[in-house]
Amino acid sequence: MKIQVINGPNLNLLGKREPEVYGSESFESYFVQLQAQFPGVEFSYYQSNVEGELINKIQAVGFSVDGIVLNAGGYTHTSVALSDAVAAVTTPTVEVHISNLYKREEFRHKSILSKSCVGMIAGLGLTGYALAVQYFLTTASR
Repeated sequence: MKIQVINGPNLNLLGKREPEVYGSESFESYFVQLQAQFPGVEFSYYQSNVEGELINKIQAVGFSVDGIVLNAGGYTHTSVALSDAVAAVTTPTVEVHISNLYKREEFRHKSILSKSCVGMIAGLGLTGYALAVQYFLTTASR
Protein backbone atom coordinates (compact mmCIF):
# COMPACT_ATOMS: atom_id res chain seq x y z
CA MET A 1 0.00 0.00 0.00
CA LYS A 2 1.23 3.48 -0.90
CA ILE A 3 0.16 6.43 1.26
CA GLN A 4 1.01 10.07 0.56
CA VAL A 5 1.00 12.38 3.58
CA ILE A 6 0.60 16.05 2.69
CA ASN A 7 0.90 18.87 5.21
CA GLY A 8 0.04 22.46 4.46
CA PRO A 9 1.14 25.84 5.76
CA ASN A 10 2.94 26.24 9.06
CA LEU A 11 3.00 22.52 9.79
CA ASN A 12 6.75 22.63 9.14
CA LEU A 13 6.88 24.40 12.52
CA LEU A 14 5.37 21.54 14.54
CA GLY A 15 7.25 21.16 17.78
CA LYS A 16 8.02 24.87 17.86
CA ARG A 17 4.71 26.53 17.00
CA GLU A 18 2.09 26.85 19.73
CA PRO A 19 2.99 23.65 21.60
CA GLU A 20 -0.12 24.07 23.78
CA VAL A 21 -2.22 23.52 20.62
CA TYR A 22 0.00 21.33 18.42
CA GLY A 23 2.31 19.56 20.87
CA SER A 24 6.08 19.60 21.15
CA GLU A 25 7.01 16.93 18.60
CA SER A 26 8.19 17.76 15.09
CA PHE A 27 6.38 16.08 12.22
CA GLU A 28 9.63 14.61 10.96
CA SER A 29 10.10 12.84 14.30
CA TYR A 30 6.51 11.61 14.27
CA PHE A 31 6.79 10.47 10.65
CA VAL A 32 9.57 8.03 11.61
CA GLN A 33 7.25 6.56 14.26
CA LEU A 34 4.38 6.36 11.76
CA GLN A 35 6.56 4.42 9.32
CA ALA A 36 7.62 2.03 12.10
CA GLN A 37 4.00 1.53 13.17
CA PHE A 38 3.00 0.49 9.64
CA PRO A 39 6.02 -1.33 8.16
CA GLY A 40 4.00 -2.72 5.24
CA VAL A 41 3.04 0.73 4.01
CA GLU A 42 5.17 2.73 1.59
CA PHE A 43 4.92 6.31 2.82
CA SER A 44 5.80 9.55 1.08
CA TYR A 45 5.74 12.89 2.85
CA TYR A 46 5.35 16.37 1.43
CA GLN A 47 4.91 19.75 3.11
CA SER A 48 4.47 23.19 1.59
CA ASN A 49 3.33 26.60 2.71
CA VAL A 50 2.24 27.37 -0.86
CA GLU A 51 -1.30 26.55 -2.01
CA GLY A 52 -0.39 25.90 -5.66
CA GLU A 53 2.40 23.50 -4.68
CA LEU A 54 -0.08 21.49 -2.57
CA ILE A 55 -2.46 21.33 -5.54
CA ASN A 56 0.38 20.23 -7.83
CA LYS A 57 1.32 17.46 -5.40
CA ILE A 58 -2.26 16.20 -5.09
CA GLN A 59 -2.55 16.10 -8.88
CA ALA A 60 0.85 14.38 -9.24
CA VAL A 61 0.02 11.51 -6.85
CA GLY A 62 -3.77 11.45 -6.96
CA PHE A 63 -4.03 8.71 -9.57
CA SER A 64 -1.18 6.48 -8.39
CA VAL A 65 -1.26 6.06 -4.59
CA ASP A 66 -3.77 4.17 -2.46
CA GLY A 67 -4.53 7.02 -0.09
CA ILE A 68 -3.77 10.63 0.72
CA VAL A 69 -3.63 11.89 4.30
CA LEU A 70 -4.06 15.65 4.05
CA ASN A 71 -3.65 18.29 6.73
CA ALA A 72 -4.20 21.46 4.75
CA GLY A 73 -3.69 23.73 7.77
CA GLY A 74 -5.28 27.14 7.29
CA TYR A 75 -6.17 26.34 3.67
CA THR A 76 -8.83 24.00 5.06
CA HIS A 77 -11.04 27.02 5.66
CA THR A 78 -10.21 29.09 2.58
CA SER A 79 -9.15 27.06 -0.45
CA VAL A 80 -11.79 26.14 -2.99
CA ALA A 81 -8.93 25.29 -5.37
CA LEU A 82 -7.47 22.72 -2.96
CA SER A 83 -10.90 21.16 -2.45
CA ASP A 84 -11.34 21.00 -6.23
CA ALA A 85 -7.95 19.26 -6.57
CA VAL A 86 -8.96 16.59 -4.05
CA ALA A 87 -12.28 16.11 -5.87
CA ALA A 88 -10.52 15.85 -9.25
CA VAL A 89 -8.31 12.87 -8.40
CA THR A 90 -9.31 9.24 -7.95
CA THR A 91 -7.28 8.55 -4.81
CA PRO A 92 -9.36 8.80 -1.63
CA THR A 93 -8.27 11.48 0.82
CA VAL A 94 -8.68 11.63 4.59
CA GLU A 95 -8.58 15.14 6.07
CA VAL A 96 -6.60 15.31 9.32
CA HIS A 97 -6.30 18.09 11.89
CA ILE A 98 -4.11 17.92 14.96
CA SER A 99 -6.33 20.25 16.98
CA ASN A 100 -10.07 20.11 17.51
CA LEU A 101 -11.33 22.71 15.04
CA TYR A 102 -14.53 23.17 17.04
CA LYS A 103 -12.64 24.21 20.18
CA ARG A 104 -10.94 27.01 18.27
CA GLU A 105 -11.94 30.25 16.58
CA GLU A 106 -15.28 30.15 14.82
CA PHE A 107 -13.78 30.64 11.35
CA ARG A 108 -12.02 27.29 11.81
CA HIS A 109 -15.33 25.45 12.30
CA LYS A 110 -15.94 25.23 8.54
CA SER A 111 -13.87 23.01 6.27
CA ILE A 112 -14.11 23.65 2.55
CA LEU A 113 -12.20 20.37 1.99
CA SER A 114 -14.53 17.98 3.82
CA LYS A 115 -17.00 17.56 0.98
CA SER A 116 -14.19 16.21 -1.21
CA CYS A 117 -12.71 13.84 1.38
CA VAL A 118 -13.85 10.39 2.50
CA GLY A 119 -13.63 11.52 6.11
CA MET A 120 -12.09 13.85 8.66
CA ILE A 121 -10.16 13.18 11.86
CA ALA A 122 -9.67 16.15 14.17
CA GLY A 123 -8.55 16.85 17.69
CA LEU A 124 -6.58 13.69 18.41
CA GLY A 125 -3.12 15.16 17.95
CA LEU A 126 -0.64 13.45 15.68
CA THR A 127 -2.45 10.15 16.31
CA GLY A 128 -4.97 11.32 13.69
CA TYR A 129 -2.45 10.50 10.96
CA ALA A 130 -2.14 6.89 12.16
CA LEU A 131 -5.92 6.59 12.35
CA ALA A 132 -6.18 7.78 8.75
CA VAL A 133 -3.65 5.15 7.66
CA GLN A 134 -5.57 2.51 9.62
CA TYR A 135 -8.72 3.52 7.71
CA PHE A 136 -6.97 2.94 4.38
CA LEU A 137 -5.63 -0.43 5.53
CA THR A 138 -9.06 -1.49 6.74
CA THR A 139 -10.90 -0.45 3.59
CA ALA A 140 -8.27 -2.05 1.33
CA SER A 141 -8.72 -5.41 3.03
CA ARG A 142 -12.46 -5.50 2.36
